[in-house]
Amino acid sequence: MSEVIRMEEVTKIYGTGPVSVAALRGVSFSIEEGEYVSIMGPSGSGKSTLMHILGCLDVPSAGRYWLSGEDVSEMDQFELAEVRNRHIGFVFQQFNLLASMPAWRNVEVPLLYAGMKRKERKQRAVAALGAVGLGDRLEHRPGELSGGQQQRVAIARALVGEPSIILADEPTGALDSTSAAGVIELLDELHRAGRTLILITHDNDVASIAERSIKVYDGLLVAEVEVAS
Repeated sequence: MSEVIRMEEVTKIYGTGPVSVAALRGVSFSIEEGEYVSIMGPSGSGKSTLMHILGCLDVPSAGRYWLSGEDVSEMDQFELAEVRNRHIGFVFQQFNLLASMPAWRNVEVPLLYAGMKRKERKQRAVAALGAVGLGDRLEHRPGELSGGQQQRVAIARALVGEPSIILADEPTGALDSTSAAGVIELLDELHRAGRTLILITHDNDVASIAERSIKVYDGLLVAEVEVAS
């Protein structure tokens, strides 16, 4: 397997002078293609800041970050957006779906930004919804779907651009236990199909499905644990 993510001594500081806060303090780790990794930590640990840097939504204050061999540490927002669109699919705790649009239109949004033609956008969106078990819900709006189904639409949206990495931030946090179990199983299927998955969570049970757990506390990487299968 080849390395898709490498961080070396990544630090993130917010503010300046006496009011500055170090959200990350010299974090280093790597993730290989096809791995399933959870990043764990309590509120305020730095895991959300780490997620933003991993997802090319922000850059480090110091240190280096390579994504698929490309140094993204000092890219501007336009360069980050281009890299993000090529490599990363996002799944968030709050589904971030557009209430007025049917499922397939929600899924096609990343392709719209990419400039893809309408016919191909719809074909790709329909295929992605079929892959997450919602082929019969194409025209349903978010309000007509359960929480678990809405998260599946969000996962289909993350998949539609065929990214190499899925970055899931507390993907079961807004779901009941039954819906959460279904989403976890779907993420596991994506991993078995060869996707690289990074799961941000504070839940030990959710983290236990990954192959490896990276634990952060107070801005520091405090442990890397291989999870027993």
